[in-house]
Amino acid sequence: MDDKRYESLKIENIVASGVIADSIDLEDVSKKIANCELNTKRFPGAVYRIESPKIASLIFSSGKVVLTGIRNKEDLHTGLNLIIESLKEAGVDAYDEPQVAITNIVCSYDLGNYINLNKVVITLNLENIEYEPEQFPGLVYRIKDPKIVALLFSSGKIILTGGKNMEDIKRGLDFLEQKLDNIM
Repeated sequence: MDDKRYESLKIENIVASGVIADSIDLEDVSKKIANCELNTKRFPGAVYRIESPKIASLIFSSGKVVLTGIRNKEDLHTGLNLIIESLKEAGVDAYDEPQVAITNIVCSYDLGNYINLNKVVITLNLENIEYEPEQFPGLVYRIKDPKIVALLFSSGKIILTGGKNMEDIKRGLDFLEQKLDNIM
C-alpha cells in the first residue's frame, strides 16, 4: 500500500500511560490545581483536564498516570510537560523525565467504497470475526499480527484500534485491505 492510500487514515485518539512520580497526594493536588477533580467514591484517581492541547489525564496516588484525547506525539509531549509543571507547582515531587509510553492508538479510515459485511462474514475465517447487526452495526475483525481490532462498517468506514505505533496500524490496515480485496 503506497502512502497515497493512507491519506484518509486519521488518528482519532492516543492513550499513553506511565509513572510520573513516586507518589501523589490526590487530595492536596485536587485542591491546588484548577480543572483537577477528585471523587474517590466514583473513581480512585484524580481527573485533570487541560485545554490546549485538549487532554484528559487520570492521576493515581501511586504516581501512575493515563493520558487520553491526544491527537499526535507533539501534543503528548506538550501535554505531559504541562501536567508535570502543574504537579510540581502544587508541591508534587514529579519526575523531570517521566517514563510514559503510548499504549493504544485509535484511527479512522475510509476505504472509499461500500463493504458487504455479510459477504465478509461468509468468506473470512469466523474465528476472528464478530458480527451481530441487531446489537451493533459494525463487524469486529480481530487481527492477530499485529494485534489490532478493526471495526468495519458497510459505509466503507473503518476504525482501527490496539496499535502502539502507526506502523502497527498501517500493517493491520494492509492486512485487512488484502483480505477485503479478495472479497470485493
